[in-house]
Formats: sequence, C-alpha cells, structure tokens
Amino acid sequence: MSFVITGGTLPAEESTFSGKNELVDMGLDLLTPASTIIAYTEMLLDYANTHPDCQDFIPDLDRMLFAGDQLSNLITQLFSNKDTQGKIDLEALTSAARHDLRTPINAIIGYGEMLLEDLDATEDHPEARRDLKKIVASAQRLLNLINDLFRLKKSDSSPQKKPEPSLSEKESPPAEAVRTVPTIGQQPAPSSKNTAQFIGSLEDKVDSANQSASLLVVDDKETNRDVFKRRLDKKGYHVETAENGLQAIEMICAKNFDLVLLDIIMPEMDGFQVLDILKKDTKLKDIPVIMTSALDEIEGVVRCIEMGAEDYLQKPVDQVILNAKISATLDRKRLRDKEREYTKQLQEEQQKSENLLLNILPKPIADRLKEDESKIIADYFPDVTVLFSDLVGFTEMSMDISAQELVKKLNQIFLAFDNLTEKYGLEKIKTIGDAYMLVGGVPTERADHVEAVALMGIEMLQEIQRLNKENNNEFQIRVGIHTGPVVAGVIGKNKFIYDLWGDTVNTASRMESQGLANHVQVSESTYQRIKDKFIFEPRGDLNIKGKGKMATYLLIKRKI
Repeated sequence: MSFVITGGTLPAEESTFSGKNELVDMGLDLLTPASTIIAYTEMLLDYANTHPDCQDFIPDLDRMLFAGDQLSNLITQLFSNKDTQGKIDLEALTSAARHDLRTPINAIIGYGEMLLEDLDATEDHPEARRDLKKIVASAQRLLNLINDLFRLKKSDSSPQKKPEPSLSEKESPPAEAVRTVPTIGQQPAPSSKNTAQFIGSLEDKVDSANQSASLLVVDDKETNRDVFKRRLDKKGYHVETAENGLQAIEMICAKNFDLVLLDIIMPEMDGFQVLDILKKDTKLKDIPVIMTSALDEIEGVVRCIEMGAEDYLQKPVDQVILNAKISATLDRKRLRDKEREYTKQLQEEQQKSENLLLNILPKPIADRLKEDESKIIADYFPDVTVLFSDLVGFTEMSMDISAQELVKKLNQIFLAFDNLTEKYGLEKIKTIGDAYMLVGGVPTERADHVEAVALMGIEMLQEIQRLNKENNNEFQIRVGIHTGPVVAGVIGKNKFIYDLWGDTVNTASRMESQGLANHVQVSESTYQRIKDKFIFEPRGDLNIKGKGKMATYLLIKRKI
C-alpha cells in the first residue's frame, strides 16, 4: 500500500504526524517555517545595512537568504505534483529529496549559529540576536518536520512495527531555543542549566589539545565547506577543503592530514568510494575519517563504521558534538600514533638484540636457543672444513704502537675477513688475539664446504696485500685448513659462545701454526677433496705436533 496525504486545515505550528492515515497539508506545514526564515533574514539584512558595526554580517545573511529561497523552492516543487484527488504520495520523499532539503537548512543553521556567537561576544544588538534565534529555531523545526515525515514514511512501509512518537507530537520548543534533540550520529546536548559550564570546560580541553591538528573537509556544497571551515578555524585547527572525492584523494596523497571530515553524498565519487580507497591504501588507511551526511539512515551509519570510518555526524552538526567527536578522534589517533611509535622502537631494539645475538651465534643456533634456553645444544657433523689464520709477528709489532692504533689495525683486518666469510657463506667461530677461526658446513651442512673454505683462504692473502698497500703496512699471514668431523655446540650461560671440538680443529690449528707466511697450508684430507679444482705445491711430510708425520700441501690458486 502506498500512503498518501491530502489537504487539511491544521495550522503549521500545531500540525502533527503521529501515525498512519493522518492527513495534513504538508506543503503548507513545511513552507511556513521556510517563509519565517526568509522574512526574518530580510529584516536582519535591512538592520545590518543601517548599522555600520553590522556590515560584516551582510555576506552571511545573504547566504542565509539564498538558502531560504532555495529551501522554499524545493518544498514547493516537492508538493506541487498532486493527483486528481489532490493527494501527495510520500514515496516522492526519496533520500535524494531529503538530502536536498536538508542542505540549505544546514547552511541556515550553520551561518545563524556563527552570527549568534559573534553577537553574543559583544552583547550588543539584542533585537538582531532575537531575530537570529527565531531563524535558527525555525530551521530546527523544519528539520524536525522532515524527520517526522521520514518516520511516517517508514512506518507506512513497516505496518507491523509501532511508530515512535514524533518530535512534533511533543511540546514544541520555544522560539528562542537553538539546539534540539539530535538524531542518529549525535549525542544529547547538556541541559540548559549546565550548558554554559559544560561547553566552556569542553572547549578549553579541545583547544589546548588540538591546536596543531590538520583537518580536511570534503563536501560538494560550498556552504557546507565554508561553515565547517569557519567553525573549526575558530577552534584553532588548520583546515583545508576539497569540493569532491577525487580532489580529496589527491590532497590526502600530497599532504599529511590528522583527520578527514568526509561527506557521503557527492557526485561522481561519493564518500563511500573515497573511504574505500583510503582504507585499502597501506599508506593512507590509518588516517581517521568522520563521515558526515544530511541523512540519518541507520544502514548508512553501519556501513560507514564497517568500512573503517572513525565516527559519523549528521548535518546540521551541533557545535558541541562536532568539537567533542573531533577531539575524541584526534585523541585516539595520537594514542595509535604513539603505539605505532613504541612498537617501532620496540622492534628496533629487538632487532638490535637480534643482531647482537647473531654476532655471537649462528642464526639456526640462536633460533633454537630462543625456543628453549635450558636446552643443551650439541651436534655432530661428520664432514666439515676448518680454517685458522694468524698474523705473523703481530705480537712483537704490537709492543711498538699505541693501544688505539693496535685495535684499529686489527679491526680493519678482521672486518675484511668478516666480509669474505659472508661472501662465501661460511661461519666465523671466533677470534683469539690476532687469530681468526671459521668453518664451512656448520651449522648448516653443505656439499661444497671444502671448495668454499679454500677460496676464502686464497682471498684472505689477497686482502692482506691490499691492506698493506693502502696503509703502508707489512703484515704477513699464515693460513691452515683441514677437513674432517667435529662436534659443535653452545658453551656457557652468561658469556656463551658457539664453538667446535675434535681432532679436526686441532689439526687445522697445526696446519696454520706450522705453515709458511703468506701461504695457505692444507692437510691430506683437504687436498684429496679438491685436488682436481685447485693447483697445489706439495710440501712433503711434516712432523705435526701431537699427530706425527703428515703430508701437507700449499694451496696456490684455483684451476682455470
């Protein structure tokens, strides 16, 4: 069934829309407050033109008069088309029509309240203040009537649900009343007794907390943008505006905004589309967005929140509610920013700790230790290659230079060796004085560990020559390599280390200590594994301490 309205005789100030099938002259009922707005605005314009100190009010009054004329025309058009029985179908009051009606009302209330604030600050022109209050009250009443009509339309489409009492059924507010009970997306204003104290304390808090906040207002209506900007400018915010969704996206990408006030109903790209783009962009998704709309459908509110909007405001926006919601949103943003900053700092500190741990332990061993600190880590590796190196005559040389110079030279050499270790994917075990120890095939097994360690040994000699030439030094180095089984594990509790044990380690150490300066000496087991890939010079059998006679070889270079 389609619900219709026919002509009636109820005066505008007494009309009610309390239930289904009640017939009233809606056109007259809506036009009466619209005509009141136009009449009082014209009188205020005459007043401002005859009072020099009110000249600054004329531009805003002109905007209010234009909005009043626009509102009157919209109402007339909406209720001009009737059938042969003189009935008007409520289905004509679509969301678009209600949005168009509310837009000029927003402008009238917004500019009216700002002019009242200016007049209240001077306490002059009581007649002008009284007329302005009548204009704002009429606009609020007109807004209530539109809300009542929408509820009547919804109750018609849902007959099983008892309609809620309309605002117009209740006692009408006095002409001086400026604020009304807000609808969806708003909160009740404080009682008149405590209003001044409440507003004052809240605004002081808002002002002190948000002086430097940068806001973007997005709305296709110039009056809406202007009202929002001027209201927020007074609160100390830095406010910029965009007249459509595309311009808003471009501005947000180019500049950091602390908050976006985004209108829902806009041509080409509506607020939902803009919000979707922002929340899907990894760089923009954390910018808080408060949606604004002249409509109050609960479905739209729910959709906004589900898409990631921070809050919702229905226009015309109550100044106290606007300030409170912006302040709360910025407070939440600051908390999230601090949380992200603390999280980043925590991650950086955690990474530092991780890097320090990896300077002591191989990553696979560090991961195992973090899983269970009480677990004993000890592994047997049947086939690895161990390398030792030692600077020849470094102990004697260290007695002739300062401690700082000694550490500087040694650090320069070992940093070069560390880079080579990383280059060949080997594992540095430790340094002891001027000795350097590494292994291939531990803790991650690899088939080419012998070849990789051999290449490392050759390049260590080349690095020493390069550093000698750059720093005018005469360092010499011995390198020893041996291949065989080892046991590897973590020793200690506080100053723990990852170390190797076994005969292979001892033999590699002997290959170095009984080698030749500026040469790489390898054992028989290492030689047999890579003799087809590298050129060697046999050194013969040496009497190796603790091992007896062993065949040894000098590694020359890799075969081409």
